[in-house]
This record gives sequence, C-alpha cells and structure tokens, in this order.
Amino acid sequence: MTSNNGSATTSPPKRPGRPRVRQATWILPKTGQRLKRQVTLGVSPGFEFSHSNGTVDEQAPLLGLRKVRQNPSDAPRLLLEVARRLSRSAWDFARSRTGLGVLKCSIAYFLGSLATFVPAIAAMLGQQDGKHMVATITVYFHPARSQGSMFEAMILAALAFAYAAFLGFTSMGVSVLFGRVFDLVAFGHAVVLIVFVGGGLGLVGWVKQRLGHPLVNISCSLTSLAIITVITKEGAVQAAMFSDDKISQVLKMIVMGVIATTAVSFLIYPVSARVDLRENLIAFTDSLSEVLSVTTQSFLVGSDDELKTPQYRAAMDKYKSLLASMEKNLTEAKYEHFVAGREREYWLEANLVTCMQRLSHNIGGLRNAATTQFQILAQPGMGLAAAGHPGTATAAESQAPDKRPLIFTSIDEESENGESESASDPALRSSASSILTPGDVFSEFILYLGPSIKSLAYTLKTTLDDLPFSAGPEYEITLNPKYRSSLEEAVKLYNHSREDALSKVYDYNKVNQERSVEVEADFEEIAASCGVFSYALQDFAVEMKSYLYVLDGLKLEIEERPKGRTWDWLKVWRRKRKAETDFEPLNSLDEEADEPRTVPTPWHRPIDSTDTQKLSRITALRYRIWKALAVFRRDDTKFAIKVGAGAALYALPSFLRSTRPVYQKFRGEWGLLSYMLVCSMTIGASNTTGFARFFGTCLGAVCAIVSWELSGENPYALAAFGWIMSLWTAYVIVALGKGPMGRFIMLTYNLSALYAYSVSVKDLDDDDDEGGISPIISEIAFHRVVAVLSGCLWGLIITRLIWPISARQKLKDGLSLLWLRMGLIWKRPPLECRVHGKTSDAYMDLAEESHLHRFLSQLEKLKDSAASEVSLRGPFPEKAYGRLLGGTAGMLDAFHLMNVMMLKESRVSGGEAAILASSTNERRQLSLRISHLFQVMASSIKLEYPLTDALPSIDHTRDRLLAKIFGFRKGDKAAVIASDKDFALLYTYALVTGQLGKAMKEMGSEMDSLFGSFNEDRLKLQ
Repeated sequence: MTSNNGSATTSPPKRPGRPRVRQATWILPKTGQRLKRQVTLGVSPGFEFSHSNGTVDEQAPLLGLRKVRQNPSDAPRLLLEVARRLSRSAWDFARSRTGLGVLKCSIAYFLGSLATFVPAIAAMLGQQDGKHMVATITVYFHPARSQGSMFEAMILAALAFAYAAFLGFTSMGVSVLFGRVFDLVAFGHAVVLIVFVGGGLGLVGWVKQRLGHPLVNISCSLTSLAIITVITKEGAVQAAMFSDDKISQVLKMIVMGVIATTAVSFLIYPVSARVDLRENLIAFTDSLSEVLSVTTQSFLVGSDDELKTPQYRAAMDKYKSLLASMEKNLTEAKYEHFVAGREREYWLEANLVTCMQRLSHNIGGLRNAATTQFQILAQPGMGLAAAGHPGTATAAESQAPDKRPLIFTSIDEESENGESESASDPALRSSASSILTPGDVFSEFILYLGPSIKSLAYTLKTTLDDLPFSAGPEYEITLNPKYRSSLEEAVKLYNHSREDALSKVYDYNKVNQERSVEVEADFEEIAASCGVFSYALQDFAVEMKSYLYVLDGLKLEIEERPKGRTWDWLKVWRRKRKAETDFEPLNSLDEEADEPRTVPTPWHRPIDSTDTQKLSRITALRYRIWKALAVFRRDDTKFAIKVGAGAALYALPSFLRSTRPVYQKFRGEWGLLSYMLVCSMTIGASNTTGFARFFGTCLGAVCAIVSWELSGENPYALAAFGWIMSLWTAYVIVALGKGPMGRFIMLTYNLSALYAYSVSVKDLDDDDDEGGISPIISEIAFHRVVAVLSGCLWGLIITRLIWPISARQKLKDGLSLLWLRMGLIWKRPPLECRVHGKTSDAYMDLAEESHLHRFLSQLEKLKDSAASEVSLRGPFPEKAYGRLLGGTAGMLDAFHLMNVMMLKESRVSGGEAAILASSTNERRQLSLRISHLFQVMASSIKLEYPLTDALPSIDHTRDRLLAKIFGFRKGDKAAVIASDKDFALLYTYALVTGQLGKAMKEMGSEMDSLFGSFNEDRLKLQ
C-alpha cells in the first residue's frame, strides 16, 4: 500500500494470537450433563450491539442511497401512497392495545351520556342539575385499564362518596342545629365554613398530596365535586334544612358511571393485570439474560465498548422500565387475585417479583465491579499492552513483552477431544510468575477463573432463556425439574474453581515483592474488583435457586391449588394472614416498609432528654409543647391548612345573601373545584396544573359551542359529537399520557353542552338560568370559563402567598438533607459493627434504605415541578440537577451493595475478624472522610456556594486501606487463618468507597458549574 505522496506505508503490527485457555466444564441445565466444549456468551438474535457512528455500510447498495428526482406527474401516485401508508398506520393503531383502549373510553362515555339524552334514565336522577356527571365519571374512571385497576377504582369511588356523604349530612345537621334550635344561623354557617369546607377539603388535599396515586387523585377530585355541590350550591345548608335529594342523586350517578365503565372494561377486549405481569416476567428474564451475557463478556475481555453502544443503553432503559411495570402490574393483579380467591397465588407472584428485583440488584453489583475494573485498566501503567493496546506499556512491560499472557481477548474453551494447555504448562507457569503490573493480576485472574465465570454465566443465561412462562394465552410455567439440581452443581463447580484460581493468583513470589503504597493499592484494587465480580455472580446464582424454588411453588399452586380458593382478606378481625403461616413472603412489594429508626426531618433539635431535665420547668414545658406541635411544622400539614383556608374563603360568598346570586350565576362551585385541582404542594406544580386546567377549559368550551350550534339541539347529533369528542380526548389521556388536559376538556364540554341540553328539555327545576328553555350556549360556556379562571387564579394566589413552597428551594433543601443523612450513615463506620459483634442493622437497615430511595423519588418529582417555576434568576438548570440526582441514585446503589453484603452473612469468621481488626484505623479514617465530604456537599447546595478547592480527597486514604489489605495478605498469619471468602466484605467496602469518591468528584464539579466560583462579592459583610 502506498500513500498519496508515493511513499510506502508500513502496515500496522499484527496483534499476537491469543493463547489457549484451560477447558471449562459447564452444566447443561435441561439434563444436568457436564460438558466440555466451546461456550459463547452471545446475545439473542435481534439484540445486536454494534457501534452506530452514522457511516454507511460497505455492503449497502449505493443506488439505494441516491435521492431520486421526482417527476411532477407522479404527485397523485405519491399522494395515494402516503394516504395508503397513513391508513395502514391508523389501522395498526386501532388494532393495538392503546387503540382499543381509546375505543373503549369512547364507548363508555357514550353510555354515560345516555343519562342526559335518554328521558327514562334522566328521570331516575330526578329534576336536578348535574346529570352530565355520569359521563364525567366515565372519563375520570376510564375503562382503558386492567380489571384489577377497575376493582381499585370502584373501591376508591365508594370511599369518595362515603366521605362526601358524611360531610354533607353532618354539615346539614350542624346548620339545622344552630339555625333552627339555637337561632344562630350566621354562627352555624361559620362552623360549616371552617370545619366542613375548610377542614373537609383540606383533608382531601392532604390525602391527595400524601398518597400521590393517580386513582387517588381522581377520587379526590370526585369527592371534592360532591362536597362542593352539596354544601355550597344546593342551598340546603344555607337554609338550615335537611335534604338528601342531592346526595342520593350523586350516589345514583356514581353507580351509573361506574357500572358503565366497568361493563365496557370487562366485556370489550378485557385486560388482565395477571396476564400483563406474566408478560413482564417473560420480557424481564429475557432482558436479564442479555444484560448478564453482555456484562460478563465485557468483564472477561476487559473492555466496556459493548456497554457504551446505543443498543445496550436502550436495552438497559427497557430493563428499568420493565421493573417499574412489574411493580404496577403486581399491585393491580393483587385485586384480581383477591376477588377470585387466589390469595396464595398472589403472594407467590409477589415473591417472584421480589426475586426479580434481587437479581437486578446482583446485576448492579456485576456492573459496578466491571466498571471499576475498566477504570483501573484505563489508567496509565496498568499493563494494558498485554491486552493488545499498544503504546500504554510501562518500561518494565516493554522489557519483557513475551513473558505475559494475553488474556484480555475472548475466552475460548476447547472441545472435549481437542488439545488444550493447562495451567501446569511450564510456559504458562513461567509467565505467571512474572507479575509486574496490577494489570497482570487481572490477566492471571482471567486465566484461571475466566472459563468458570463464562461457564456459570452460560448456565444461568440458558436457564433464564427458558423461564418462566410459555407463550400466551396459556402462560404455562415451563419449569424443568433438572434446573435446580443443575444450578446447584454449576455453583459447586464454580466455587471450587474460584478458590483454586484465587489461591494461584497470589501464589507467586513476584506479587510479594516490596512496592510503594500506591502500587500495592493498585494490586489490591484489581483483586477487589475481580473478587466482587466473582461473588456477585455467585450471589446471582444463589438467588436464581430461590427464584426456581418460588416458581416451583407457584406451578404447584396454579395446577393443583391444594388448599382451594380462600377469601381470608375479608376476615378483617384476623390480624395475621393465613397465607403467611403457610408460605413466608420475601419482602412483598405491597407491604410498606417500617419507618427507619431515625428519620431525618427538618424540625429535629439536638436536645437530649438528660439536657431537658436540667432546664427549668417552664423551659422544659415550652420545649415539650414545641415538640408536640411538630406536626404543624410539616410541609404537608401546612399545605392542608392553606388549602382549607383558601377553600373556605372562596366558598364564603355562597353563604352571604348579597353575594350568593353572583356565586350561582357564574357557577362558583366549578371555580372552587378548579381551585382544588390547581392547588399543589409547590409553586411549579400549581403553575403546570393551572395552565393545563385553563387551556383545557377554553378548548372544551369552544368545542361545546361548535357542537351545540352544529347539532341544532338534536340529541342524536349531540350524542355523535360527544362520541367524537371522547374519541380524541381519550387519545390525549391514554396514548399521550396527558390525563389532566384530556379530563379538563371533557369536563367543560359536559358542563356546557350536556347541561344546555338538560335545560332545553325542561329537565331542571331552575329553567330560567342562562336562557331558560332556549339556552344561550355562549353565555353558559362564558360563565364556566370565568369560574375556572377565577379558581385557577385563586389557587395560584393561595399557593404563592400562604406558606409558599418553591420546588427549586425544596429540591435543594431535600438534596442537602439526603446527603447529610447519607453522611451520618457513614459516620458510623459500616464494618465497625461486625468487629464489635453487633448486628448489621447498626449500619443501615432495610427500612432506612427504603426510606432513602422513596425520598429520592420525591426529589425527582420536585425537579420536574421546578422546571415550571418562573424566576428572574433565569431558567431552572434541569439537566444539571438531573445529573446530581443521577449521581445520588448511583451512590444509593453502592449503599445497597454494601448493605446486601453485610446482611448476607451475620456470623463473623476468625479470618474476617483478623482482617477487619488489622485495618481498623484506615477504615475509620476513610469513613470519616466520606462523611465529611457528604456534609460539605450538603452545605454547599444548601447555601448555593461552590465547593472550595481545598476539599479533602479520599484517594490517598483509600490507597492506604488497600495497601493494608495487601500487606495482610503477604503476612504469614493470613495463610493460616484467612480464606478467600474472608476478604469478600472488605473488597466490597473498597469497591463502594471508590465509587463514592468518583461520584463525589463528578458532583462537586457539577456544583461548581452551577454556583460559580468564590469571589469577594459573595463574602462581603453587609
């Protein structure tokens, strides 16, 4: 080959061929046979990892990439082709699950609108306003959901009505008591306003904010509508009289709406959460198999190229979404199982999902270990020349390039009849004895343990590919009885190979030479990453055995159901579930974790009980009162109080004779309902909801006017227009996921068009309002828009003026609090409890870990709300805070890895105790340094000040710990009392601290970019 200038160019040096590796025995899961042949950790067809750099494939036809000049005469043909493609896409969408869900929503709405258009049905609801509420209920509790979700919706609708009826009857009773008995009408109205309107609606706002569930939010909207209508609109409370007409009408409308939407959901293309859960489990095990294969293969070759491909990232996104989908479907499947009397089957499925979660955590451990390994090998002087990366070898490496085995390439196992070089080969033994760099330690590790890792991963992958269910609609459990015994045999082989490999890696004189602390730390860090990876793979296999055990129990329950169907959940007097006495759940997802020992809250004061005794009696009493009133200093309590206060003030005109006509004319009840819907915990969330509410109301009003004018008051035409409206708004709700927007549009349409029809057919007692029997649709729509606008503005005013809560500030305070809590966890050294014989809960129990994760998910929601807040300081840096939250999530994953390792083995062996005792000083210093960094980060984001340049680093402290472990391993005492297993926990500790240190550096740089650098203006004393 010659270059452009005519000079000959030398071809790149050939990469040396890779050596043969010892044969590895692997277990065939279906038969339990031991085989020796080539094993390939390939991915399934269609799951390819290739580098997409935008280049054109060499094999692609060039003519196919040319842009063909179109003839103008071909325009009709092209338009016809476009129309054909669009119609095909529309047909495919109509046949999809989402399209069928949209169709079901429109059918349910049509059935609900019959309560307005059919005289016989309308007569059942009496001569009162609000018959359009039946259609509105079908929009709110739409049928495009699973059967389990419909059961949950029915329960919540019943609770919403019961609460509204209770407030309605009691408010009437109080009004009658003070108005008729004590002749204190004004005082009775004040009590109703404060207690039932303010307190009742404030409690609704608190429940909505506290639970944060979509169906709960819808139920809160429904109960708010019923409460507001009964208390402020009907007039029975104002007249101090008792009437159950409106309450009975609301009950009938709720029953009609729920029956219509439930019938459509159950009879037309029904969706089962149990089936969805099984499909999730099938997809998740397939995804888990692929991720395990790619992660293991990347670790063995010492390269993260495949982990950086867009295909792998897309697979990881799907993997994470499947986890969230499984939890959702499991919750909905619970209702289906309980109604059908399959309680035990539900608990087994819950345990199956828990096993899946644990397997995903083990995958996280594998990825963490592999990532650490990639980072170490990427450093200069790590011996990467042996891996086929020229130009990075150290001087020592360049002097002896032929003495090191090339292990970083793919591992091939020879067939059983083929010849292979064993570890006893003199050449290999000679190369193994030349451990010059930390990278050589990894090479030796892969040389001996690589085939066993690959074989166990292949056995696990093959097992996952066959599990857990067959294709639908049967979804039979495909569990081979040989799987469990095969997996146990594979784990035994792997454990034996791992112990043998690790003993040989450290059985060389070159390793025990004297080196600097940094080099010894590098040696031990390589050993830690390899050790943690091998232990995580073993834990994955052990958890797979638990998974097979649960799957076996589920298969028995489904096929034989030995104890028949049970409805023990109806026996509320029984505190303990019968299912628990027969089968122990594995941390079921539906059981809320207990509160941690100490929950970090802003109102805690560092005052001990002994200090309180020393104070004067008055001061101590004041402190006890202050502590007892702590609940009123919580944000959710403040939110409930201000929501109730704002609702009472808005409803006040309905109780005053001078302002009640205006309240009725402009439909103040809908303004009050809009206020309840707009009020959110933070300013940003209120802005988002207020905009969606107002825009949806205006659009719905315009559509109502157009439909009314085009239909000419014809009920058939109005019903058809309503069905078309429900069709495209259902697309907005179901397909686009913009539920509030779609519901607001249909609510306003119902309030205008359906209400106008009820007035036109003299179906109301008050027919003179807004045009009488000849309704003026524009005036009706205008009144609704004015009411909604006033409610939205009032909600924004209350949110900003009374205890305003900024999502931006709350996010910063929350991050500061979370980091401070994480720092306090590390202030008590994680491994110290094992040295002193305490339980592992002294570090962090599972309840505390769950609480931290829930708090982080709340911060994610605050980030989304903060983006909607307007500030003169500029737009909210959403991406930067997203990276901070992502880094925090990664650190919590590292916390979990540490917690799992500590909880796995409660007893401390003599070797582990000796290792921990020898490294006490180094571990204590490292833990305190990490705790200190967390506190500095918390202070920095709290004060919005950049981190100083003189922050302490944990690198040197961590290097001293790793060198200490290396020194202990070289000592004579280690060979006597310490086994390879005894180093597992300390290796995990070293890996976790390394990840925390790296994450803190990245997050520190992110905060420097957010808050700038120090300058004199920030430090002025003024």
